[in-house]
Amino acid sequence: MVSLVLIAWLAWRSSRPSRAETRPPAQAPAVSLTPAAPSPTVLSNAPAGPKFSREVFEAQLALVRHGISSGSLDGVIGSQTRAALRVFQESEGLRATGEMDAATLERLGATGPLYLSYTVTAEDLARLQPVGKTWLAKSQQDRLDFESILELAAEKGSAHPALVRRLNPDIDWSTVATGTTIRIPNADYPSLTERAAQVKIFVGNRTLEAFDREGRLLAHFPCSIAQRVEKRPVGETLHVAIIAPNPNYTFDPDVFPESAEARELGRKLILQPGPNNPVGTVWIGLDKPGYGIHGTPRPEEVGRTESHGCFRLANWNAEYLLKLAWVGLPVQVEP
Repeated sequence: MVSLVLIAWLAWRSSRPSRAETRPPAQAPAVSLTPAAPSPTVLSNAPAGPKFSREVFEAQLALVRHGISSGSLDGVIGSQTRAALRVFQESEGLRATGEMDAATLERLGATGPLYLSYTVTAEDLARLQPVGKTWLAKSQQDRLDFESILELAAEKGSAHPALVRRLNPDIDWSTVATGTTIRIPNADYPSLTERAAQVKIFVGNRTLEAFDREGRLLAHFPCSIAQRVEKRPVGETLHVAIIAPNPNYTFDPDVFPESAEARELGRKLILQPGPNNPVGTVWIGLDKPGYGIHGTPRPEEVGRTESHGCFRLANWNAEYLLKLAWVGLPVQVEP
């Protein structure tokens, strides 16, 4: 009798749908981008990644909607995500552990769909071009635009290219054509009602934060800082002197003494605008000569590598900061 009951239970168990099969599909919003088709297994069908977590990805996306960036969205728990969680917890009066505990996840909440669908256009394909490998080659290009549709899609979704691949496991990225639909994160910062009253850069934490007049947090971003300690203006209060969206870049060989090409050239070069410009899509110049806050062509490296002296953000974070900034805005550089 026991064996018959066991056999019947096993048969019932094997007929039940899995959690992935019963998970409700992600619904797409009615926005200017093409609505995404529902898909209950967007992530589970993609190539395996040992550190990827859907829960982490959803928390990272929720943080963005509070103005708090953990860097390129990747669904991987790491130092930048933990730092973002601590900042959110502090702003909400929660215990700042950097962990995704129940109270934190409840307070983060679910605010809108996780994904958008972007349809590749002929204009997208026309703008692609390889970026020169040398300073001289870069200076001879008419723009420093995206090199691939994968790079373009990752930038639009504030995402790591590895996550975009995961969300689109059936796309051959070497043969993307006009009309191809790409799923990207619905990474949407909160609407702005005021400009920042102060920006603080925390050198030790490699973060930049903007605050309103009452000291409330408006934005938090990972930030790369100067490699050489003597080029870090710790303890100084600087001010925004110039704001330039989509800037060009002046290559000065004196800034790159380690570069053999710079030593050989011995002259300045002008590099044209574009997301792969050395300062990305934004330049916020400060009143200390040679210093500024800017974007980067390599957002995945922000906060993980060091700069020659400026403060480097992912392009999408620099663009959001641009909306908060104004000439004269104080920028405090903290230890």
